Amino acid sequence: MDGQRNAGARALRRLRTKRGWSWTELAAQLRSQGRRLHITRIGTAQLNSIRRTIGRWEAAVSVPDDQYQVLLAHVYARTPAGSVALGSGSDFRELVDTLALLGVPSERIDELTNTVVAAVTDTGTSLLAFLGASTRADLAGVLARPESLSVSVLEGIDAASVAVDGQIGTVPFVRLHLAQAAVVEACRHLLLGDHSAELRARLNTVAARALALAARLAFETRDDSAALALYSEAVAIAGEFDLSRRALIRSSQTMVTYYSTGDIGRARRIADAAARDARRGDSVLMRARAQALQAEMAARSRPPQARRAQAALHRAWRDLTSDTAGDPMAGSFSMGRLRGFEGVCGIFLGDAEAAERQLARSAEALTRSREGVQRAIVLTDRALARLRTSGAGAPEAATEQLHECVELIGATRARVPAQRLKLARQELRPWRREAFVADLDDHIHSALIGT
Repeated sequence: MDGQRNAGARALRRLRTKRGWSWTELAAQLRSQGRRLHITRIGTAQLNSIRRTIGRWEAAVSVPDDQYQVLLAHVYARTPAGSVALGSGSDFRELVDTLALLGVPSERIDELTNTVVAAVTDTGTSLLAFLGASTRADLAGVLARPESLSVSVLEGIDAASVAVDGQIGTVPFVRLHLAQAAVVEACRHLLLGDHSAELRARLNTVAARALALAARLAFETRDDSAALALYSEAVAIAGEFDLSRRALIRSSQTMVTYYSTGDIGRARRIADAAARDARRGDSVLMRARAQALQAEMAARSRPPQARRAQAALHRAWRDLTSDTAGDPMAGSFSMGRLRGFEGVCGIFLGDAEAAERQLARSAEALTRSREGVQRAIVLTDRALARLRTSGAGAPEAATEQLHECVELIGATRARVPAQRLKLARQELRPWRREAFVADLDDHIHSALIGT
């Protein structure tokens, strides 16, 4: 593996020097592509920072992450003169072979190739190249003549967001980030137009959903500042048109705020705002979800707010066990998800045995591929609860449970379960010399670090 990585590092250097570029010149190319593709983390970075990253690649200390892979592919998909060159003998093809040497899985290389080829062989410049052909054609007409906006076009845009959301857990986040950036770009253009009240309300709902999803994807691709800004924009656009939808946006904003800043007070205030919106909205499921989130934030507070957490969970169960037939946000919450919240609250409130039981039942309900991220979170929390029961064999049992978490995190590359896994591994330090922990560390390295 080290030999392949060294060969890949030499190939990256050869690609750069063949074009006569210094580290600074390649850094400028990558930053320019980052700005064009709305990858804020790299598009706003200092050139010196990108230069150091390139140096680490060429020294075989690290490999390009998902975002840098996309940017390198866009850089090398065109010749220095600007023409598209993708075939045998091209710099693009050499880059693809280099990524394979560096250990990038073949399915990710295929996804990257398809993405970049679709972009550079269409307009080569617009993020709209990441959308489907029919949606792209409709949008092109509306963006040229905003007054032609119709409900059917908005439905197409919304369907694009739904399609992106549906691929979370199965498609790399960086690919989804690019596709959703195209939807956001279109929505922002349309929001500048003068539309009827009916179209404006629908547009705001579609745009708010699009920006909230883009915020989630920005967080997953480690653009925290962009994620927080996008959530604020989504909340503002949602306004008073759909309070249940705004509550859903704020519930996601709560968790991203907590995990990106560590500011529990700020996260709790957003959760409270989500609950207020949900109470005024028309979705019982959203009320239950917002109250479950309030409970978790209360349990995570320092010191834990046990009564507040338990009261919020009680309200969530009351709503969830009421009549939810015909709820406008069907699928937004479930008993399995609520048991997960109840379990994580139990961990922080000191009832590890009850927490493990609830988390086990939650995991049983999260079996669809779309639920891979949530299942990874619940299983990691369950392992942590098992460890905290301090029963006989708890460390071994907890460690065994974490192996599935590692596999799920490796498949989804999601940040929140990765952070929860880190916490669980830290609590295993007293047994770090045991063989079962060594096996887990090997698994973590091979699945999450080695590639």
